[in-house]
Amino acid sequence: MPEETAETLREARDALDDGFFPLKLFQDEDLHELEVERIFGQSWVLIGHESEIPESGDYARRYIGDDPFIFVRDESGEINLLFDSCRHRGTQVCRAEQGNTSHFRCPYHGWTYKNNGEAAGIPQKTKAFQELDREEYGLAHVPRLESYEGLVFASLAEDGPSLEEWLGDFKWYLDIQLKLPEGGMEVIGEPHRWVIDANWKTIADNFNGDSYHTAWAHGSVVDLELGGEETVGHAGTGESMDRHIHCDGHTTSIRGFEDEDVFLTYPDEVVDDLFTKDGLSEAQWQVARQALSFTGAIFPNFGFLHFGDTTDDPNKDVAPFFTIRKWRPLGPEQMELWSWGLVPKNAPDSFKERMYKMYTSNFGPTGNFEQDDVPIWKSITEAAGGQFARSQNLQLNYQMGMDWMSEMSLDEEWDGPGFAYTENLEEGGMRLFHEQWYEMLVGNDREDGIGTSMNVEVES
Repeated sequence: MPEETAETLREARDALDDGFFPLKLFQDEDLHELEVERIFGQSWVLIGHESEIPESGDYARRYIGDDPFIFVRDESGEINLLFDSCRHRGTQVCRAEQGNTSHFRCPYHGWTYKNNGEAAGIPQKTKAFQELDREEYGLAHVPRLESYEGLVFASLAEDGPSLEEWLGDFKWYLDIQLKLPEGGMEVIGEPHRWVIDANWKTIADNFNGDSYHTAWAHGSVVDLELGGEETVGHAGTGESMDRHIHCDGHTTSIRGFEDEDVFLTYPDEVVDDLFTKDGLSEAQWQVARQALSFTGAIFPNFGFLHFGDTTDDPNKDVAPFFTIRKWRPLGPEQMELWSWGLVPKNAPDSFKERMYKMYTSNFGPTGNFEQDDVPIWKSITEAAGGQFARSQNLQLNYQMGMDWMSEMSLDEEWDGPGFAYTENLEEGGMRLFHEQWYEMLVGNDREDGIGTSMNVEVES
């Protein structure tokens, strides 16, 4: 690492202890290259959901950083992630965004591969490649591929923590989202994807516990009577039970009502017929029962929203929606946002359609919330890229929730893993994200030889 970059990172980490982070680091070419290599090249990154490729031969294009892959279920039913590059001259062999096929054929010279990556056909092999061993020239598999409750993650690193270790005890909170309905969740429709002229860390900040922005950025949702004050109103006000939770390097925010059957405003027929305690502890069931909304983030670029008390029309009843998303960096000032809608697999089709409409109305390229957030993320990136932010070394304020700045306490009776703040007026989740960002960037260069850890401690 260049010494100038290393010094910049050390200064940023020192500033974070006092609740500051340099604006200029939201748009930096050198740091972008380092992030691609050391964060996205080492982390577990969401690829998709198993329900997107339910049948043998189903496939879809996916990406980790700049690298293209084929997300495919082979003839034996196994899920693979194959590097989309012919082993002859490197041409991408997947020619469509999604589909079903038994083989992929290179358009350049016709080399053909089975959907498990094995080389199946090499034109004129007996003359042109007599000694070539097909077994050594299949499509390259991603080093590591694992699933958790239908969510498929991949890592480009040969070694490191397993997905189970990476998620840690945060699985407790994921399970509430994924195991609550009998049969689990499935993706409905295709993932939305669109390019945003903003640095990827701006959305990571947002999903790592920024409840402070909701009433200001999304005030129109309340004004138009599309969402309730308790869901998108001012943080730290109202009568809802609000918790910000930090757990093994990941975060979630919960709003709800104690001792009430809320269940994210799912209709009674879904709750009564589909929701089950199987796979959940009594404590998890109680959190689900009381919850009005969940927002969460898994380091580095996975987010989820499970919301109730919103609608797409003030003349219609409120209904829940559930979305997962990832933000793929395309450069220091650009990212590609991927967003999926999920529904209970065994729910009636009419309710699935209602949930999907709720998801697309609120999030996705034309969603009410999305339209509010995207221009803000873009403007942060624009301000970070100029000379003034660098010459003045402008520091952004992340002090909310630090013990000397805010009246904040921990819920000592919280039954879940990690630790929970009793209010959502705090920015510890964002500080946690930036601490881990730092650790992964410098872990291999530290003089003490200590490598990267996902268990970064945040002040309580």
